[in-house]
Amino acid sequence: MAVQLTGFLSAGQDAALEGSSAAAGSTTVTEYAPEDRAGPVALSGTGLTGEAIDIAAWRGGVVVINVWGSWCAPCREEAPILAATSAAYANQGVRFVGVNVRDNPAAAIAFEDSYGITYPSIDDRNGKALLSLADHLPGAGVPVTLLLDRDGRPAARVLGAVQESTLTALLDTVLAEPATGSS
Repeated sequence: MAVQLTGFLSAGQDAALEGSSAAAGSTTVTEYAPEDRAGPVALSGTGLTGEAIDIAAWRGGVVVINVWGSWCAPCREEAPILAATSAAYANQGVRFVGVNVRDNPAAAIAFEDSYGITYPSIDDRNGKALLSLADHLPGAGVPVTLLLDRDGRPAARVLGAVQESTLTALLDTVLAEPATGSS
C-alpha cells in the first residue's frame, strides 16, 4: 500500500516543478509499505569530480537519492536541509547521493560548496541516471528525493522540496525496519 500526503510549497516553488506530476505549488510525499515495494533500484554514473558511483555497493544501508539542479529555487531551499541531514545520519549508515540533471560540473560543484553538501552527485547531463530511475520518478521535475531501504527498494518519494521534519521522519521509519535480505 502506498500512502500519499500533499502539502504546500512556499511561493515560487511550483515553477521549478516543471514536468513533474506533483501538483503545482505542492510537495507530495509517498510512502511504500515494505510488502509493496518494487525491487532494488540500480543507479550508477560518473560523479561531478570524475569518480565512479554505484549505489549497489551501498546495499545494506539506507540510501537517499536527490535529483537537483543549481537553477532550481526549491533545490536551493532544500540544499541546507539535505546537507545537515546527511551529516546527522552518516553514523547510522545512511548514504546520500545527488543526481544533477543539467549543470556543468563546475556550476554543480559551486552549488554544492555554497550549501556545504559533502555527499557525491552524479553528473547526469546525458540523462542516463534519470532513465534508470524512470519507474520511480514521474516526469522530469526537480527536486525529487527517493529513499531506499536497506535492500535498495524504494521506501518513500518526495516530489518537491523536502522539509527537514519530513526527511527525518521518513529516515527514522526506514531505519527502524529490518533488512529483508531479498536483494
